[in-house]
Amino acid sequence: MKPIPVHAFTLTSALGIGNAATLGSLRARRGGLRPAPWADSDVPTWLGCVDLPEWVDPGPEWECRNNRLALLGLDQDGFRERVAEAVERYGAARVGVVVGTSTSSIERTEQGYRHLEPDDRFPPPFRQPQTHNPHSPGAFVAHVLGVEGPALTVSAACASSAKAFATASRWLGQSLVDAVVVGGVDSLCLSVIYGFHSLQLVSPTPCRPFDHERDGISLGEAAGFALLAREGGEEIGLALLGYGESCDAHHMSSAHPDGLGARLAMERALAAAGLSVVDLDYVNLHGTGTRANDDVEGRVCGELLSSRTAASATKGWTGHTLGAAGMVEALITLQALATGLVPGTLNTSTPEAAFDLILDNREGAPEVALSNSFGFGGSNCALVFGRT
Repeated sequence: MKPIPVHAFTLTSALGIGNAATLGSLRARRGGLRPAPWADSDVPTWLGCVDLPEWVDPGPEWECRNNRLALLGLDQDGFRERVAEAVERYGAARVGVVVGTSTSSIERTEQGYRHLEPDDRFPPPFRQPQTHNPHSPGAFVAHVLGVEGPALTVSAACASSAKAFATASRWLGQSLVDAVVVGGVDSLCLSVIYGFHSLQLVSPTPCRPFDHERDGISLGEAAGFALLAREGGEEIGLALLGYGESCDAHHMSSAHPDGLGARLAMERALAAAGLSVVDLDYVNLHGTGTRANDDVEGRVCGELLSSRTAASATKGWTGHTLGAAGMVEALITLQALATGLVPGTLNTSTPEAAFDLILDNREGAPEVALSNSFGFGGSNCALVFGRT
């Protein structure tokens, strides 16, 4: 495929609000996980929470934690201004939006049910059809940015926002649009915390991807966005070079034991980019910190990756941000390409990996990198980015 220029990107997570704060945390090896309690939850765990300022107000129609998080993210790093320039250049109808999410606005719906009126109706502030809606994140982002092109919300578990890049690539390749805002937004809620706890996947300590003693995930929340366009992008010098998708459909919540879908996604991404594994300088692993998922990804990467390729898992920094995870890790990968800082694998001390899993940060000049996202139901997506 033809490289797609990245015109702007911004990341807000437990590491910090905006790119500078994120980079500062990475350089200082300051992770975002905290033993912070979540209202009405008694699950012993560490969370990657974002402190939402009171002034972030999406308006009564859109009020919910997920949209507040999205709005905070959109307001960083001059991102809204860059999108406005694209709208001015191409026209609002020629700019699209694709947002990946898993929970959407479930936290707001949970609140609504806790405040039911005697007739079992939501009280007036919670009667928000636009918000109690799986498409709420995509519709809200399009609304805030004044974008009138196609708007789509992707919910494919942990691969959701990685797949946003794949969808954007197809839209641009089909000349459906001239520019696309891709995003990933997911916020914490009781359904997520207790849901993963019921699967016995939540660790009581900060997650340790690929560690011999790993015992589960740490949940987090984040909002990340990138602007892709058909042309230009010289000021950043980064591009999406290829993507690969697959669905092994092996099990509702477990990956194929031989990693067939994961391998296929990685191989397809490299083939689309016209590259091979020896061209990869860095791989950002899915690396959840669960025994089964790290086993499968580790087996595939051990078989595929070149000895010259550095790899790390960054969920120990941010937590597993669910539908936003693909975007978070894609943007950390882009930041590694832009700055030369390759983040290590935080919290891991005894690595169990048949490839070059780096624990400490590395400074270098990576040219090509791949980001893995493997979700429930065997929904897999790999992305290849490079410097241009």
